[in-house]
Amino acid sequence: MWHDVLLEKLLDRITGSTRPQRILRAVQKNSTRGSPCSVVNAIDDYCKHKEWAMNVGDEKGIIVDDVVLELKPITVLELGTYCAYSTVRIANLLPPEAKLITLEFNAESAAIAREIITWAGLEEKIQLIIGASGDWIPRLKEEFGIETFDLVFLDHWKDRYLPDTKLLEKCGLLKPGAVLLADNVICPGTPDYLDYVRNSPRYKSKFYRSHLEYTQEEDGLEHSVFLGLYDNPNLWPLVRPENRPTRVRERETWLDVGLRNRSTMDQFTIVRWRMGRWHR
Repeated sequence: MWHDVLLEKLLDRITGSTRPQRILRAVQKNSTRGSPCSVVNAIDDYCKHKEWAMNVGDEKGIIVDDVVLELKPITVLELGTYCAYSTVRIANLLPPEAKLITLEFNAESAAIAREIITWAGLEEKIQLIIGASGDWIPRLKEEFGIETFDLVFLDHWKDRYLPDTKLLEKCGLLKPGAVLLADNVICPGTPDYLDYVRNSPRYKSKFYRSHLEYTQEEDGLEHSVFLGLYDNPNLWPLVRPENRPTRVRERETWLDVGLRNRSTMDQFTIVRWRMGRWHR
């Protein structure tokens, strides 16, 4: 994407504006105030025909739409606002009582995003926060009264996907059934994050193959359902054996071998212990 970097710098110099500012002008010129769909379409049209931008884009955007419509989340956290393309796209599909909190590190991008959100008429549904995700995630419960999130959309710095996911877990902001939807997991890629959600017993994860926004470069979205089972032995039997913690699999192998040679009462005792209900 080196040519895109050069084009952006050239346009910055020629126009005396930044890419987010040019996207805002395109929205104000080519969309209808109060119409989120027309805002999304205006950004897509500009990024397809004028200059590339790091939105989730129209192709992956359809996948995002499907996830939101199926999940019907009431509380949504977006990490990485940029120009509010996905913010507007997601918020437009949420039920009236829902709330979306979006976090953006760059203050200049956040200022543009706020204007686009207002232009789309979604300012009452969206809370835009400026700052680092690592600083804000531990404060979300206290500052906004959020207990847990139904959906988390990750589209910020790729090296923050994994630490912020672990921080969300630590802060108790994920409940069983919550969905993490992560963009750009192939291009530029998030190998440590993928390894974690695909191999942790805390998640059931699948990959949606697609393309990098407005290009034919291979990319995709990782959809990970938080199971919340790892620390609850009572629920381990509900998880597929290969997804259970190693220490649980080893213990169950020993139990299975010994169970056949036990009395009925011993078998009952072992099964209770296996289910996590037996306490010495």
